[in-house]
Amino acid sequence: MPDHRSSPAAGVRARARAELTAQIKDVARAHLAEHGAAALSLRAVAREIGMVSSAIYRYFPSRDDLLTALIVDAYDALGERAEASEAATAGQGTDARWAALAAAVRGWARDRPHEYALVFGSPVPGYAAPSDTVDPAARAPLVLLRLLADGVASGEVVASDDRIETTRALRQDLARLRSLAPGVPDPVLVRGLYVWTQLFGLVSFELFGHLHGVIDDHDAHFALQVRRAGTLLRTGRLT
Repeated sequence: MPDHRSSPAAGVRARARAELTAQIKDVARAHLAEHGAAALSLRAVAREIGMVSSAIYRYFPSRDDLLTALIVDAYDALGERAEASEAATAGQGTDARWAALAAAVRGWARDRPHEYALVFGSPVPGYAAPSDTVDPAARAPLVLLRLLADGVASGEVVASDDRIETTRALRQDLARLRSLAPGVPDPVLVRGLYVWTQLFGLVSFELFGHLHGVIDDHDAHFALQVRRAGTLLRTGRLT
């Protein structure tokens, strides 16, 4: 028979491990903000927590394992914001849903700029993201794809069966993407990719100071660009 007397102790150990894991990640995020991802060091994190350096490897066997955990957390946090915007605008039109999604992405990036930089900034030298990051990274884009699929189905997003002049390889890429958004034709998928990459360009330019001395009212500029992108998303035209 199982020894149920060991269960409380096992639960305490599991909670202690979860708490220390969370503490390690919190300290690592602070190091990201101060030193950048390339300089992240398990030993430095262990010193700040007060652990012997060998002990931290029982939680994260390598720097890359810690980076992966931080990246997964960042993508999940962004995905939660995006999904919350989707829930808040359920039943509304494409423009409202797109504006809410764009605001969610920008809001998360402004709240957590160093985590944004980790996943959407310069690649970390020597780090290759494992497959563990794929599903978390897909959460926010899937909100956009559902928006497109709903818009096409309702007729609000103008669909076109015109064949896009491009390579066979890119058409195959679009076909793979369409498996996640059934019924969305290639021209609409291309528009979706265009506005999605534009959104992250807008956010990156704002966060990384590339609009300094050019745009002072970032809120108005962002709202204007998002409205224009929404028109493009729906109609294929900017005006």
